[in-house]
Amino acid sequence: MAGQLSMAKALNNALRKSLESDPKTLLMGEDIGKLGGVFRITDGLQKDFGEDRVIDTPLAESGIMGTAIGLALRGYRPVVEIQFDGFVYPAFDQIVSQLAKMHARALGQIKMPVTVRIPYAGGIGAVEHHSESHEAYFAHTAGLRVVTPSNAHDAHWMLRQAIASDDPVIFLEPKRRYWDKAEVGDAADLSLHSARIVRPGTDATLIAYGPMVKVCQEAAAAAAEDGRQLEVVDLRSLSPIDFAVLEESVKRTGRGIVVHEAPVFLGMGAELAARLTERCFYHLEAPILRVGGYHAPYPPSRVEEAFLPDLDRVLDAVDRALAF
Repeated sequence: MAGQLSMAKALNNALRKSLESDPKTLLMGEDIGKLGGVFRITDGLQKDFGEDRVIDTPLAESGIMGTAIGLALRGYRPVVEIQFDGFVYPAFDQIVSQLAKMHARALGQIKMPVTVRIPYAGGIGAVEHHSESHEAYFAHTAGLRVVTPSNAHDAHWMLRQAIASDDPVIFLEPKRRYWDKAEVGDAADLSLHSARIVRPGTDATLIAYGPMVKVCQEAAAAAAEDGRQLEVVDLRSLSPIDFAVLEESVKRTGRGIVVHEAPVFLGMGAELAARLTERCFYHLEAPILRVGGYHAPYPPSRVEEAFLPDLDRVLDAVDRALAF
């Protein structure tokens, strides 16, 4: 398994390993069988495991989600694919009203081992409803675990960990990173909900997740040319959040900047900035800043590059933080 893989191939391998290791694991989604999924994440799996375990569903997200919940109640371990981020809303009621609450409603007697895979965020030139970042909705919902990888290694092992979990997991896949290649190790090196320092630094901490981790790494490399050493933390898990790693980093650097594709208004950065301000107040040299998308519907593809946070917007925030 170890070697250079694209994120798409790493996810495909993770699904294959999960299907092989547990006969109760099954995949469900639109066009995931014969087609292998829009992004080919499930390519070849129906051929090898059969139509009873890799199931082509109707175009009915609410029905797909409800069926997965029923299967989980009967002891199965469903992995649901939502074809694109913006298509999840018909299933939203099932997710937040049933999937997230079943464990608590049953006083812990019922497990909900359902993994919901959602390709999310922009950068691929898609049409409306195909480039949304709705992670804050799910992170706000108690009872759901919410995670997102930024590279092929984490994609593989985090998906396997998510599928093995007895709790429902929203697994957000940054679609514009599907074709980025990275070394995939032969074992998981972190627990599912641990953050990772991907670049050490001393002057400020960049906190990102999913598609923005690469942007922050590029910003840190550019800042290094000017003698600024930026630490980059990959959050990996949005619920729960590994605040221990974040606090240690921000206390050491004295500055924090949260970067995500979703709109800044009431986004993940709002919670992170508030918590870190509360816990690191006497160590801060500047306010915790946020960089993100605009509070507007996702634009047409020809102008999406102006909408998405980029290296220049991250470095502008670094300048503002260091100016205090």
